[in-house]
Amino acid sequence: MLLGGRLPTTFIVASGGTETTSGNFKIHTFNSSGTFTVSSVGSGSVDSDKVEYVIIAGGGGGGRRGPGGGGGGGYRSSVVGESSGGGSSAESRVTVTATSYTVTVGGGGANSGDQGGVGTDSSAFSITSSGGGGGGGGDGGSLPTSGGSGGGASYNDPGGAGTANQGFRGGNSSGNRSGGGGGAGSQGQDIGGSGGGQGGAGVSSSITGSAIARAGGGGGYDLGTGQDGGGNNNNISGTAGSPNTGGGGGGNPGGTGGSGVVIIRYKFQ
Repeated sequence: MLLGGRLPTTFIVASGGTETTSGNFKIHTFNSSGTFTVSSVGSGSVDSDKVEYVIIAGGGGGGRRGPGGGGGGGYRSSVVGESSGGGSSAESRVTVTATSYTVTVGGGGANSGDQGGVGTDSSAFSITSSGGGGGGGGDGGSLPTSGGSGGGASYNDPGGAGTANQGFRGGNSSGNRSGGGGGAGSQGQDIGGSGGGQGGAGVSSSITGSAIARAGGGGGYDLGTGQDGGGNNNNISGTAGSPNTGGGGGGNPGGTGGSGVVIIRYKFQ
């Protein structure tokens, strides 16, 4: 039926993940890999066939023996008014069709030696976020690795590089100390004099209706801490990054990185 001479506006109908609503938005949260299935797209509005996303990879693991913190998982977002990692603007929204989309949620990097493990990538809509880099260790013998955000360095080494539009580098080490893992929102702290480097901050998003910071870096050995809820809170015990945040693991004895998450939302009314 025409309303005032115009066709009525209709919206996307879809399923997958854990489904919630906030205002006029329907939200699909994938804490593990799955399928986002679009049954039908809408019409009559520029928003009727477009979705927003936050795609966060698994965080990197912290190192062992004089270790740096793990880097946060790569952070990519298309939420209007927010930002992606690495200080970049939000990406474009995705135009969907009535089909099924594979969603992959990456795991956090473990620690099988002095060097922290790299996190696993997350992806959806052919958009991939890179796993966080592992922290260096071995009293400087094992370098940190690059990733979505880079791992923090062990003694007298440079931090791992971050990925453009996803995250920042890990902290450098000068002297007998360990740098903080890079985060999606800021680089890991460089360290030289005393203590451990602080993990870089994550990026906050309100895609679920509440502001939550994710993909922070893990703290370096000797009192370094994570800068957000996704990072390491007490590196002395090598705390793991929080699940489904992409937070980096803390150094010594090498906390595991937090698993990633994929969140999709669109107007449904």
